[in-house]
Amino acid sequence: MKKLAAVLAASVLCLSMFAGCGDTKEETSTSASDTKEADGESTGEKSEGGMVGVSMPTQSLQRWNQDGENLNKFLTEMGYEVDLQYADNEVQQQVSQIENMITKGAKVLIIAPVDGSALSAVLAEAHDAGIKVIAHDRFITETENVDCVGTFDNNKVGALQGQYIADALDLEHADGPFNLEIVAGSLDDDNASYFLGGAMEILQPYIDSGKLVVRSGQTTREQCATDAWQTDVAQARMDNILTAYYTAEKLDAVLCSNDSTALGAESALKSAGYGSGDLPFPVITGQDCDTANVKAIIAGEQSMSVFKDTRALAKQVASMAQAFMNGEEPEYNDTTTYNNGAKVVPAYALEPIVVTKDNYQEKLVDSGYYTEAELK
Repeated sequence: MKKLAAVLAASVLCLSMFAGCGDTKEETSTSASDTKEADGESTGEKSEGGMVGVSMPTQSLQRWNQDGENLNKFLTEMGYEVDLQYADNEVQQQVSQIENMITKGAKVLIIAPVDGSALSAVLAEAHDAGIKVIAHDRFITETENVDCVGTFDNNKVGALQGQYIADALDLEHADGPFNLEIVAGSLDDDNASYFLGGAMEILQPYIDSGKLVVRSGQTTREQCATDAWQTDVAQARMDNILTAYYTAEKLDAVLCSNDSTALGAESALKSAGYGSGDLPFPVITGQDCDTANVKAIIAGEQSMSVFKDTRALAKQVASMAQAFMNGEEPEYNDTTTYNNGAKVVPAYALEPIVVTKDNYQEKLVDSGYYTEAELK
């Protein structure tokens, strides 16, 4: 890949943050207590360690199920009662769930917001009740009542995607031009701006020089957005782009900000004849290493996915909650970058990595993230 310094330089550019997604499951709202009762286990009395409320945005994307399950596991092992809720991608439902957690006596709230700018009022209630608030991967904006954030370097996620495209097409040396289209994330997810921004730091110079051509002309976040990161929305938009601009042209690369949008792009490309005969799939990026997408990588339909180990993130965020429970300050590795519009929020940012057909065995299977059977 291009010099690591280029990627790292791009990652420094983020100022305030935060995603990202693939296999669809039935959308429900559950709690850890409900899950234990359903499994025939007694929830017993409230743990002496106190209650931690965990508010995830949705169960329709694989990664948030993994995050919720991992947080529940680590926090329970630490001796805390966990109230785990999923908000069905509905802002008001998430607000109501957080209000209930406050009423139940949660001491710490871990929140991956549906809309990072919509929680100011309920977090003011949490602050008044002396509750610590941790933003989980997705940033919470426009409020002083968020104490810290545990996340990945989301600008670097985009930079890795952009650099992969640049290397795969050999943009430094090849004559081009090459055709590129962009499928970005949801407008209500602050992370999406950093995924796109990190990628465009790498790709924009090639667009400006004419070596990369976006035939649709759609390059802004608003033009490329995918509502709620939905696969069918991404597919419909890519169908329209292929019909309007690529009947006589070949698409060489698709910058997809995450795996659920990549699945939509791949479906549209298959319908247009890509992946058969003399029309190979373009370079396609993704993020999250969802099972369906890893299978697509193995099959040669998707080129890469940025792996964000949700186990490591959950462990880090759980340790932050534990520190607050003990009356201590969590460990941070960035206290200057993440400005949410009301304050600079101290953060611990983990490093994302690129997964391809060449290294998925090492990064995903050998590490225990998936079994071989899950990827068949």
